[in-house]
Amino acid sequence: MAEINQGSDSPITITVPDRPALEGLEEKLSARWESAQTYAFDRETTRENVYSIDTPPPTASGSLHVGHMFSYTQTDVIARYQRMTGKNVFYPLGWDDNGLPTERRVQNYYGVLCDPAIPYDPDFQAPEKPAKNQRDWPRISRGNFIELCETLATEDEKVFEQLFTTLGLSVDWSHSYRTIDAHSRKVSQLAFLNDLKSGDAYMAEAPTMWDVTFRTAVAQAELEDKEREGAYHRISFHRPDGEKVWIETTRPELLPSCVALVAHPDDERYQPLFGTTVTSPLFGVEVEVKAHPLAQPDKGAGIAMVCTFGDTTDVTWWRELQLPTRALIGRDGRFARDMPEWITTAEGQERFEKIAGATVFSAQKAVVEMLVEEGEMEGEPKKITHPVKFYEKGDKPLEIVASRQWYIRNGGRDASRREDLISRGRDIEWHPSFMRSRYENWVEGLNGDWLISRQRFFGVPFPIWYKLDEAGEPLYDEPIVPAEDSLPVDPAAEPAPGFTEEQRGVPGGFQADPDVLDTWGTSSLTPQIATGWAVDEDLHKVTYPMDLRPQGHDIIRTWLFSTVVRSNSLENSVPWKHTALSGWILDPDRKKMSKSKGNVVVPNEVLEKYGSDAVRYWAASARLGADTAYDEGQMKIGRRLAIKLLNASKFVLNLGATEASVLTTAEQAAVVINDLDRSLLAKLAVVVEEATASFEKYEYARALQMCESFFWSFTDDFVELIKDRAYGARGDDEQASVLAALATTLDALLRLFAPILPFATDEVWSWWREGSVHRAAWPTHEGYKAIADDADAAVLPTIGIALGGLRKSKSEAKVKQRTEVEVATITADAESIQRIKAGINDLKAAGNVRELNLQVGDGELAVSDVVLVAEDAE
Repeated sequence: MAEINQGSDSPITITVPDRPALEGLEEKLSARWESAQTYAFDRETTRENVYSIDTPPPTASGSLHVGHMFSYTQTDVIARYQRMTGKNVFYPLGWDDNGLPTERRVQNYYGVLCDPAIPYDPDFQAPEKPAKNQRDWPRISRGNFIELCETLATEDEKVFEQLFTTLGLSVDWSHSYRTIDAHSRKVSQLAFLNDLKSGDAYMAEAPTMWDVTFRTAVAQAELEDKEREGAYHRISFHRPDGEKVWIETTRPELLPSCVALVAHPDDERYQPLFGTTVTSPLFGVEVEVKAHPLAQPDKGAGIAMVCTFGDTTDVTWWRELQLPTRALIGRDGRFARDMPEWITTAEGQERFEKIAGATVFSAQKAVVEMLVEEGEMEGEPKKITHPVKFYEKGDKPLEIVASRQWYIRNGGRDASRREDLISRGRDIEWHPSFMRSRYENWVEGLNGDWLISRQRFFGVPFPIWYKLDEAGEPLYDEPIVPAEDSLPVDPAAEPAPGFTEEQRGVPGGFQADPDVLDTWGTSSLTPQIATGWAVDEDLHKVTYPMDLRPQGHDIIRTWLFSTVVRSNSLENSVPWKHTALSGWILDPDRKKMSKSKGNVVVPNEVLEKYGSDAVRYWAASARLGADTAYDEGQMKIGRRLAIKLLNASKFVLNLGATEASVLTTAEQAAVVINDLDRSLLAKLAVVVEEATASFEKYEYARALQMCESFFWSFTDDFVELIKDRAYGARGDDEQASVLAALATTLDALLRLFAPILPFATDEVWSWWREGSVHRAAWPTHEGYKAIADDADAAVLPTIGIALGGLRKSKSEAKVKQRTEVEVATITADAESIQRIKAGINDLKAAGNVRELNLQVGDGELAVSDVVLVAEDAE
């Protein structure tokens, strides 16, 4: 460890390690930053001084992968830049810990299943090890199950926090939140009640994607297509005149649920049928033939049977064509046992009896047999393989069942609202800008409102109770709502206002709404949750609308759009001024990394192997919106850069550069008398300006590229060229000039690299400066502006090329670089020759050259006629 006294003008002594290393910096500096509250948000502020970030709350029940490091690093780079520009950065981090993912993890981790009918057990102990067979898993009360969810989610979040701390995220952990904590529940319930009061939230009987195994509605984000074998069955419907209309379907068992036939409006084969009716085989139900552009003329017979509900296209047709609901498959995956009222013929009723209460598989077999017997099916089924929707954790195809659900109006049924939401999107700055079209295409293509309810346990409950009539039936049109100051509430555990617990579930009493807000229903409120909407108005006033929403481009239509919907209805504004969309991480085969594909990389491995700065370098090298290949080669380059930064800084400081040498005023700049030093500072000024402009446009990858290129020129060329002067070989004035250039450049480079390489830069900063580089100001060239405006920035790169030519000559001669050159000739254009003359003494010293002949000529700069001192040859 070398100590260098900087003199009376400097507040600290330089302490440079003998062997700088990246190892151990994460732990050491993370503790230092936490102790010093380096990234703490100051509430005593004004809105114009704040830069607030709506950070994506990761699903704590999920596993960590390199995608987390990639996207969260990109956000952190932006946050660090804004902090250095003087912004009071509000950078909280939440945990998305409620809902189905957490429940599934708890079920599998402990081997338990939730049964709301079981009473709470205060002495319950979770099994130490789950039983191998799920049928042997114990069923526990809702209260006990929620306690397990809370416990496991808390442990999972500690793992995430450790990773993000190691990665160097500069979040303010004192402002963290959980989407299931009391604060989030209060904000979420209050927002729902506001939407209910304004008419933006409503209840309706509607189709829902349903997992029959787990007995729950499934969110769109949880769907997964799996290839499954199936078959087309060619079935006849009947026109009043006796003519047959043939359709082809993979789900003949849904015939009793048929509500229409649909063909494309331009399909000439079926245009005469539009508006007429046909009768279904077996069950004798009359349905209308409709036209709709989603029908595919080249698929099957070109005319489709619409059932309620066979797939999501059926749902679209049902909504847009306003068809009746004839749902028969229940939440248990079986056909209804009661006779449908629309099947009125004796023959139809007799046939339905054969499938009543049957599973989908058994019902299909029975219906096909009846179709064959009645001559209503032509030929043998045509076997196919086709994608079928599953819940990502399920092993049975999803069904679409009719159920009572809560919705929020999102423009899907209201053209005026849809235009308002498109306008909101245009009030946001999109990075990259072309991503806005994805938002607008989604909004313009909406055909229904947003389902927000889920039939689960661990989530934000709807703050609603219903009166029961004298028959014990709920009066859904007369919901009971709590007082706002009582939020959050749990209607399943608390009686409705004005009632006692003894009146729960009895005629004349009440019942709780059994559902919870789905993931996006609460996550759509992250700007409100983070900024304290309706709870902490002082904080909300200085942080909202937020400045940035970073997220993946694949959830523009879900998370981003839903957040715009809620901010529009609740606060009549956009939620943020900017949105930054990160791309996907691709594996070596250019496929998206995902847990389901088994091609993800565990982050801890690469962090230990290359260090956090190296991983951050890889992430920051990718532009926003760009899908990026997982590339450890880039991490190796980043690690080399970070190590070089440590070693080059050590060398510069050991040469004698000090804080006092940094140019901060125009008067100080007069010390820089050498043209090579002035050229370096002129080039540095350009880099500072362009890097700043790039960061302002959220183009941090371009800023990194420019800074890195300059850094290697600085270390490989300038530092090599000036050693002789730095050691005082050409007098005090020349030494002072070069030390000012060295110190000023090192100071700026540490600030420029700080957002991307926070550990290496702050480590170097601590060797010779007080505080943290992350609380230092973003660099400007004000201290040497006169030099930058007057000097020739091309002097250094020109002399660098000449030095490279001399080095190449020695390498080709297979001699050491310190070998003396007796004479050499440099040929270049006149302008380049003048630049070389400006730094010829440094070039001769660096190349160990006795004599240099400069010759004006055409073409590129070339070094020739190199004569080496023979005794140094190897």
